[in-house]
Amino acid sequence: MRRSNLFIAPLFCMFLVACDSPVETDDKAGPTGELNALTADYWDYYLREYPAAATGQGINDFNDRLGSVDAEARARRYQARLEFVDRLQAIDYGALSVQSQLDADLLAWELQNAIEYEELGLYRIPFNTFWGFYVNALNASSSVVMRSREDYEDYLARMRDIPRYFEEHLANMRLGSDEGFVLPQIVIDGVLPTIEAQVKADPEDSSFYAPFVAMNEALSESEQDALRAEARNVIANAVMPAYDNVASFLRDDYQASQRLGAEQQPNGEAFYAHQIRRYTTLTETTADEIHATGLAEVARIRREMETLIAELNFDGSFDEFTEFLLNDPQFFAETPLELLQFAAYTAKRVDYMMPAYFNKLPRQSYGVIPVPEELAPNYTSGAYYGAPLGGKNGGAYWVNTFALDQRPLYEIPALTLHEAVPGHHHSNALALELENVPAFRRSLGYSAFGEGWALYTEKLGVEMGVYQTPYEHFGRLSFEMWRACRLVIDTGLHSQNWTRQQAIDYLMSNTALAAANARAEIDRYISWPGQALAYKLGELKVWELRRYAEDELGDDFDLRVFHDTVLSQGEVPLAMLEAVVKRWVEDVRDGN
Repeated sequence: MRRSNLFIAPLFCMFLVACDSPVETDDKAGPTGELNALTADYWDYYLREYPAAATGQGINDFNDRLGSVDAEARARRYQARLEFVDRLQAIDYGALSVQSQLDADLLAWELQNAIEYEELGLYRIPFNTFWGFYVNALNASSSVVMRSREDYEDYLARMRDIPRYFEEHLANMRLGSDEGFVLPQIVIDGVLPTIEAQVKADPEDSSFYAPFVAMNEALSESEQDALRAEARNVIANAVMPAYDNVASFLRDDYQASQRLGAEQQPNGEAFYAHQIRRYTTLTETTADEIHATGLAEVARIRREMETLIAELNFDGSFDEFTEFLLNDPQFFAETPLELLQFAAYTAKRVDYMMPAYFNKLPRQSYGVIPVPEELAPNYTSGAYYGAPLGGKNGGAYWVNTFALDQRPLYEIPALTLHEAVPGHHHSNALALELENVPAFRRSLGYSAFGEGWALYTEKLGVEMGVYQTPYEHFGRLSFEMWRACRLVIDTGLHSQNWTRQQAIDYLMSNTALAAANARAEIDRYISWPGQALAYKLGELKVWELRRYAEDELGDDFDLRVFHDTVLSQGEVPLAMLEAVVKRWVEDVRDGN
């Protein structure tokens, strides 16, 4: 199969910050017009091929179905991407403005990642402990405002499509089983309860029934009754049997592996190298280099943690201190509501502080929401789920209220900064408001940028005065150590033959994470090679750029403008972020 070379083609003039900015032509038939037509065609293609993603963007033209992943659909998408690559490489890049060059570079990244995904056959593993096709289906009604009978009928049609959608994924997984490209058994054991939990005795107990509990009052009572009856029928006879079929396949037929590492898979070195590029957006960095960076960061943070323990005059070792933190009742909520209330109060405290650190604030609101019960037992401490502008809800800061004895309150400030503001919600909501950019850019997500920014904001919380007790400061350090450990553990598991227990022990010995959280984290890294690397590497880049800007600008450095600049283009690969910041520094120097 043909492989494109966008990453090594001479496209990225904008990274050379000293180069002259080209003058963009107004000729709609020229390079700018060609690029605008290409990005519009790409967005139209993307929405048609990924209906659930279109719904997530607030586009309701495809709400009656899910996407396809069978061989025909995969071949169609692969060929379309190659054709987009040909069109992109035919454009005179040097004749574009810097802003249009960024648009072209981002499209190149998207196409390259998708082409490599297909060529490596990653569709054969369509889930991990954090996300997957069965979770996508659970979100079938998310972002949909049910205003009319047609809206409900579209949702019913999408639910009827679930058996077909699941079977196509199972066919790809069977191919993976035949070829030895499979998930480890420990991952299957972890996700099975979530899948099995979707099979209910009463369809009305299913989360799929939620849109029919309180229906739009514009519908007559008879219309509501008919739609509810059909919903119960579809959930009982299509949705739940589809989940049961997936569970049966994973229990009885899937040839799960005892291997843990990505490099132990067929073509494993290429697979892990792709995952590193995909999630870190670093094209040259190796697993060994990342491992070494992680070890250095772990050592640095450990010294800070030891210093804090000494300042508290704690009589005991590091392990005894973390044991104290994990077991003293003062650090834990007694009820789910108490945990949610503390998270919500922390979020509003940070909201109050935001104008001192940011000039631009997003219009979209967010809420504090418990992790859904069916996901919570195998889920991390918290997460953020965005929402489209004009949707029925704002962004959602999820807090896990399962196993309260594993959710220490001293972690809540760092978690809130990361998931809500100024972390994920702030950056995601601003990206939705980008103006004068191709539509596809508002939906982009690069883990190194998004997670790196969110981790940066955890430490920014020290400057903001968010942490009120030494234990909350230690919770932040524990979170930072957790992300540094990820560099060591992810590369250890996937390129150095680490065992699961070795990874758990390393994480537990260096952090104050509870045992359940540590196990869930390690299983996530096992099932999702490379993604865990994004956080610390992205954060290090943001701090590197901040120090650069502070050194270069001196008294002219404005922290609020720096933050706005970092977020000004939405999520971008790290090299592109560096170019944006360095160009801003030049503009400030020049008095622009």
